[in-house]
Amino acid sequence: MTATMTDAPPPAAPKAAGAPQRSGRSLGMTLMIVAGALLLLSAVRMITGAHQLDSSGQVGAALGLAVPIGLAGLAGLWSERAGVVNIGLEGMMILGTFGAGWIGWQSSPWLGLLCGVGFGVLGGLVHAVATVTFGVDHIVSGVAVNLLALGATQYLAKLFFAEGSAAEAGGNPKQSPPAESLPDVTIPGLSDGLTSIEKHHWFLVSDLAGIVGGLITDLSVVTILAVLLFVGSWWLLWRTPFGLRLRSCGENPIAAESLGVNVYRYKYAAVAVSGGLAGLGGAFLALVTSHTYLEGQTGGRGYIGLAAMIFGNWRPGGLAMGAGLFGYSDALQLRSGGTTVHALLLVLVVLLALLAGWKLYKKAMLQGVISAVMAVLVLVWYLFTDQVPSDFVGATPYVVTLLVLSLSAQRLRMPKADGMRYRKGQGK
Repeated sequence: MTATMTDAPPPAAPKAAGAPQRSGRSLGMTLMIVAGALLLLSAVRMITGAHQLDSSGQVGAALGLAVPIGLAGLAGLWSERAGVVNIGLEGMMILGTFGAGWIGWQSSPWLGLLCGVGFGVLGGLVHAVATVTFGVDHIVSGVAVNLLALGATQYLAKLFFAEGSAAEAGGNPKQSPPAESLPDVTIPGLSDGLTSIEKHHWFLVSDLAGIVGGLITDLSVVTILAVLLFVGSWWLLWRTPFGLRLRSCGENPIAAESLGVNVYRYKYAAVAVSGGLAGLGGAFLALVTSHTYLEGQTGGRGYIGLAAMIFGNWRPGGLAMGAGLFGYSDALQLRSGGTTVHALLLVLVVLLALLAGWKLYKKAMLQGVISAVMAVLVLVWYLFTDQVPSDFVGATPYVVTLLVLSLSAQRLRMPKADGMRYRKGQGK
C-alpha cells in the first residue's frame, strides 16, 4: 500500500497511450469474473440447498454494508492517485459519523449528510497540511488524524449529547439522539415480480432475480449517490485533463511540475476530496444504517476500505468488486450463520482448485501444489462437517480480507510516487 519514504523521484511519468484498449480488456475480464461467480454461486446453491447465498435479503444487506467500505476505498483512491497515502481514512469516517449525527438530529438528515462530508473534508485538510506542506511522514500523519478524530468526537459527544435537550431526546455521552430517515427507493411492481421468481429456486434464473431484487428494493438515496460517485470518479480521473494531471502527481510529481502542473494544489484537492468521501461513508453509517451517531460506529471500515482499494489495484471498478465482496461476507455472517457459511466452503474448494490449475499451467509448481493441497483439505472439512463453528463465522469478513489480499498481491501496481515526500522545485 505504501512506498518507502524517500525523496528520490520515480523513473517515469504516466503514459496515456493505450488506455482505451486496456479499459476494454479490463471491462471484459470483469464481466467474465462476474458471470463465472454467478454460475458458481447458483450451482453451489442447487447442490447445498443454501438459498440464502444470493437471496434478495442477502444482496440488499451486502449492498448496505458495502457502501461505507466502498466510499472509504474511493477516498483512498483519490488521495493515493495524487501520491498521498491516507491511513487517516478511519478518523475521517469517525468525523463524518459525528457531524452527521450532530446536525442530523437538530435539523434534517440532508444537512447532517452535508455536515458529515464537511467534517471529513476538515480531517482531509489536516492530513494535507501535515504531509504536503510540512512533509510529515504520511503514515505518521494518518495515525495522528485517527487518534485526533477519535479523541475529539468522544469529547464533543460528552459536551453536546449528555445534557439538556439532547439527553431528553435520547442522547448520552456515547451516542446522539436519533435523526429522521433519509428516503428509500423501490421500483414498484418489479420488486414483487422478482421476489416471486426468486421463490421458485430455479437454476440461475432465480439467482438473477434475487440479486436484481436486492439491488432495487429499499435502496437508500445515499447508495445511489455512491454509485454515481464511483462512475464520476472513474470519468474524472481517467477521461479528463484534470484527472491526468492529478494522477501525474502520484506517478512523477517532478515531471508534472516541469509541464506546468501545480502539484501542491492537486494534492490538496485530492486529499480534500478523499476526506469528503470518507466523511460521506461515515454519514451513511450514522444516517442510513443506524439513524444515530454511535461511538465506535465505523468499526475499522476505513482500514477495510484501504484493503478494498488495494484489491482493486487503485481503480474504481476493482475497488467496487472488493467492497462488494467484503460487504457480502459481512452480511453473510450477520444474517445466515454457520450453515450458509459452510456452503461457501464448496465455493472455496472450486476457487482453490482453479488457482492450483492456473499456477501449475504457469509452471509455479510450489504455489500450485500448495493450492491443490488446500483445496483437498477444505473439501475434507466440507464433507465431514455440517456447519462452520460460530467463532469462525464471526471472523469470515477478516478471513476473506486476508485471502483476497494474498491472492491479488502479485498483480498490484501502486502509483510510483505514492507516499514519497515532494518539495516544489526539487528537480532543478
